[in-house]
Amino acid sequence: MQLGVVGLGRMGRIVVDRTLAAGHDVVAFDIDAEAREEAADAGATPADSLDSLAAELGEAKRIWLMVPAGDAVDAALSELEPHLSDDDVVVDGGNSHFEDSTRRAEETPAAYLDCGTSGGPAGAELGFSLMVGGPEWAYETLTPVFDAVATGPDGHARMGPAGSGHYVKMVHNGVEYALMQAYGEGFELLHEGRYDLDLESVAGVWNNGAVIRSWLLELCEEAFREEGSSLGTVADRIEGGSTGTWTVQEALAQEVPLPLVYAALSERFGSRADEGRFSRRLANRLRYGFGRHEVQRRDESESRTE
Repeated sequence: MQLGVVGLGRMGRIVVDRTLAAGHDVVAFDIDAEAREEAADAGATPADSLDSLAAELGEAKRIWLMVPAGDAVDAALSELEPHLSDDDVVVDGGNSHFEDSTRRAEETPAAYLDCGTSGGPAGAELGFSLMVGGPEWAYETLTPVFDAVATGPDGHARMGPAGSGHYVKMVHNGVEYALMQAYGEGFELLHEGRYDLDLESVAGVWNNGAVIRSWLLELCEEAFREEGSSLGTVADRIEGGSTGTWTVQEALAQEVPLPLVYAALSERFGSRADEGRFSRRLANRLRYGFGRHEVQRRDESESRTE
């Protein structure tokens, strides 16, 4: 099969490399000329524009977009649109919002597959987990490529109609937030608790037969091994949050309670605030108001001029 890949960042290159390794042909495009050259060195046919990529693919185009969610996807689709027909298939492998994917499926002349992708850069060796939404015939057509990019035939499945792939990936990320928060809280208690523990050793034991063993826990073990039990100079700021926000918004729309995911998202956002957040100072004073709890005071030198 011949596959066009648009976007040659870390994830896009994994799609290219795994597709080539499975014996398929790849036409690769990125706005970065160096990225195109590196893909060519790996065995792909480079294209210097989306027009030339479409021309190289010829009839029955199969195109995989691995560009940032949002405007970049729409821009690529707009430029590709004159070259697409209903015999073609376009895969969006980024973290697009499922409603955007539903809209794009309706607007795009080609069959549109929204493909939730999990596994991160580690997928270079192991393969990804792929959650695909869209027409069944298009999914079946791309199955050889999905077999190559995923961990194998068991690493991908069609979730349902347009939007369902990115919907499932959105919820997947919400679950990921909650799991990370749970591990973080557990290890924080162990770190601050009664015993001087080697947290790498704890994680290692848990990863061998314990109920809570997982890949995330293996990554915890790796972190303690490389940074130490106190995590050294690792900062307490957590980036990201868009897919977790979408998950919570959808839960509110569907009236489904997700207290763990919501709490994890709140902690993520809270990690970015400075220590003088007004809302926290107000809560401190309110506790005195209703319960006569002692008001915790900052040093005068820390006070801000209002």
